[in-house]
Amino acid sequence: MKSENIEKAYALAKERYAALGVNTDKAIETLEKTPISLHCWQADDVVGFERNVAASGGIMTTGNFPGRARNIDELRQDINKATSLLAGPMRLNLHETYGDFGGAFVDRDQCGPEHFQSWMEWAKERGMKLDFNSTSFSHPNSGTLSLSNPDKAVRDFWIEHTKRCRRIADAMGAYQGDPCIMNIWVHDGSKDYTVEKYRYRQIFKESLDEIMKEDLPNMKTCLEAKLFGIGLEAYTVGSHDFVAGYCAQNKMIYTLDTGHYEPTENVSDAVSALLLFVPELMLHVSRPMHWDSDHVTCFDDNTRNLFSELVRAGQLHRAHIGLDYFDASIDRLGAYIIGTRATQKSLLSAFLEPLDLLRQYEDEGKHFERLALLEEAKTLPFGAVYDYFNYKNNVPVGQDYIPEIERYEQEVTFKRA
Repeated sequence: MKSENIEKAYALAKERYAALGVNTDKAIETLEKTPISLHCWQADDVVGFERNVAASGGIMTTGNFPGRARNIDELRQDINKATSLLAGPMRLNLHETYGDFGGAFVDRDQCGPEHFQSWMEWAKERGMKLDFNSTSFSHPNSGTLSLSNPDKAVRDFWIEHTKRCRRIADAMGAYQGDPCIMNIWVHDGSKDYTVEKYRYRQIFKESLDEIMKEDLPNMKTCLEAKLFGIGLEAYTVGSHDFVAGYCAQNKMIYTLDTGHYEPTENVSDAVSALLLFVPELMLHVSRPMHWDSDHVTCFDDNTRNLFSELVRAGQLHRAHIGLDYFDASIDRLGAYIIGTRATQKSLLSAFLEPLDLLRQYEDEGKHFERLALLEEAKTLPFGAVYDYFNYKNNVPVGQDYIPEIERYEQEVTFKRA
């Protein structure tokens, strides 16, 4: 797009928003300071570098688009390319199975900070911060129950794994001078009806209590709920009600994954309720499609509403933002760009809402005026502001990133055997 057209469009948009008391420069400045954590597993279909096998345990990636990252160097190459096309600060979210194991097999109860030292150095060179996840799926000990398993040997294996992951996250946080957000999610559940719901949840609670005993000052632990998993449709141990209760009782960060709920649910409604009882939220921004499918995030109502609720509540500072989807049916780097930009657009849309005037209308009981302004705000020249944000930060504007992705396909990813 021509620079003069971008600048002219932004000047007009700035004037239009100013008439409603909205400062577009301030909105852009806030967006430039809001980090988004990219998920490493989009680049390689959640395979990792431990055994090089497809994901299991309720996780399934569909599609076979060419160019999957097959090793740590290719994954880093893809992340470098993706971030070069994105404005604003980016973090990188790693699962434990993405360690730098040097070609050796390191079982999950033996992992340590040394297996992620090269990641810490790599990220620091690029000005990126790291986040982390324990990995309970795709392992011979996974089965259908991990931290909630009545078998003590299996359960102790996963407790040790998760303890070690927290220590790895603490080392990352100390190295980067910023807390590493470490997410715990387990696939535990049942394919068909069970009569032991209470028992499994009791065991899960006891396992979490044991894991959380260690005080680690350079990391923050969050716990993620799930509706169901593939092959585990009847019962999920770590359901929303369990996780909400545990996080509230233990002052722990709740991970709200927008892909883990029914598409008809207003997940954004949970924001204001949860933040009254938990210290912070970790957002895994995804898109469900009829079922828990983790489609690429789009600029849709659910995503916009999620960030609107945070901004309206004045609680954005209590939320950590990350992406969590895996689509192998389209270009994987393209999926990164689409999802990240959709998240940024949703944030910017929230920053540009004429909130002061809307609040005034609401306080004065002017409900017609409130609804009218909410409707009119939907067609304000928001796109011109987002274009200027990218232009200002020297990354492709609008659809201009598409040929960049196509060029990378021809030069890099399509050449991978």
